[in-house]
Amino acid sequence: MKTATRETYAKRIERVAEYLFGHLDDDLDLHRLAEEAFLSPYHFHRVYRSMTGETVTETVRRLRLHRAAVSLTSSRVAIETITRKAGYTTVPAFTRAFRAAYAMPPAAYREKQFRHESGAHLREHLIARSHNLEQELAMKNITIEQRHPIRVAALAHRGDYQQIGNTFERLNAWASGHGIDVHTTRSFGIYYDDPAAVACENLHSDACIEITDGFTPTGEYTLKHTPGGRCAVLTHKGPYADLEQAYQWLFGVWLAQSGEEPAEAPSFEEYLNDPRLVPASELLTAICLPLKD
Repeated sequence: MKTATRETYAKRIERVAEYLFGHLDDDLDLHRLAEEAFLSPYHFHRVYRSMTGETVTETVRRLRLHRAAVSLTSSRVAIETITRKAGYTTVPAFTRAFRAAYAMPPAAYREKQFRHESGAHLREHLIARSHNLEQELAMKNITIEQRHPIRVAALAHRGDYQQIGNTFERLNAWASGHGIDVHTTRSFGIYYDDPAAVACENLHSDACIEITDGFTPTGEYTLKHTPGGRCAVLTHKGPYADLEQAYQWLFGVWLAQSGEEPAEAPSFEEYLNDPRLVPASELLTAICLPLKD
């Protein structure tokens, strides 16, 4: 595909990504999606799949299940209600789909999260669990690494960190349009604020993908570098909806007992596999905390 043509298609798929996130509760109509992409309904699916690596149905299912996982971890909304919002007509059907992606049924997933956060205070709970720091370190797979800054194209995201997937969908469509293989190229998220201290709607982060030295993004896609230097790196296996617990442990337990101090740089994440290719339970995320030398 010629570069100009690919970039044109990428902009169209970006429009579809934005539309999907704004209409996850709707019955998505092929003709409406094709209209957003300025494509014929006869060819829309082929173009979308070639640019994103999955079908629209697979994208919507993945996004709805992620939203369901966030609801399960952050609220006591009835599973029946979450089932309907996820697009399933029965709880058993939703349970089968959720188990396939998250390796456990939704009720057990919710119970695991709330059991983890029960007790007088989360910090005391975490510290009580970490009576053996070496054992915890082994379980959490944390290392001190020298990280080199990575040249990236960044797309700013404002708001709930759990919704940055919307921005990554747009970034990936743009990257694909510029000849970047989004399935093999390194991708990162840079997170500038503490969700406990900043209102959700004001959180600031960047969705990023590595780019070559000879390429400079333009417009709302900006050139940035990931933080470099010494970093504590916690490799987390599991859904993105679970990452906040990993941060709580990293800052609330490990940092306090490590003798280290954080550097004047934001935390960032590297996504080590592709959510389009593996179930949520198998996702690998390197959480990187920059440290003072």
